[in-house]
Amino acid sequence: MTETPSDTRHDDAVPAEPDPGSAAERLGEPAAPADGAGELARMEDRYKRAVADLDNYRKRSSADVQRRIDAGREAFLREWLEPVDTLERALRMMAGQPGADSLRAVLDQIEAILARQGVMRIGSPGDPFDPERHEAIDVRMTDDVPDRTVLDVARSGYALGDRVLRPAQVVVARRPQPPG
Repeated sequence: MTETPSDTRHDDAVPAEPDPGSAAERLGEPAAPADGAGELARMEDRYKRAVADLDNYRKRSSADVQRRIDAGREAFLREWLEPVDTLERALRMMAGQPGADSLRAVLDQIEAILARQGVMRIGSPGDPFDPERHEAIDVRMTDDVPDRTVLDVARSGYALGDRVLRPAQVVVARRPQPPG
């Protein structure tokens, strides 16, 4: 008669007993008191990890709040750029007419407020073209100025520190290509 694996019996094999400490830990119960130093080390490690996680959460939360504050401030300041544009257009249309001085005073006051908030005007003729700060709305071929130089500003741009609130709309100079 042949033996099958189920019929095979090894008398010398000792059945493995489960580790009582690990089963208790898996159930959330405290470890056996005999291993107090190891348990203390594990608890200290868990405590340190929890403190580090809390510190990281505080830093992320603080950075997120600051980003939201900055985004709200930028959006608010960006809203003020439309009245500035409107006043500048009105001043160009009213050049030399009565009331132009009053509009100029209002525009100067708004620009002073924006300047106190750190907003700077960007884009002026003669600046080198920078696609991060300028939006090219036209290109003119000329030999009078260096290539990629701002010739004219159609709409001023504004920056808050190193962040561009609105790029300047500019006309850019290009050198004509030599024939052939």
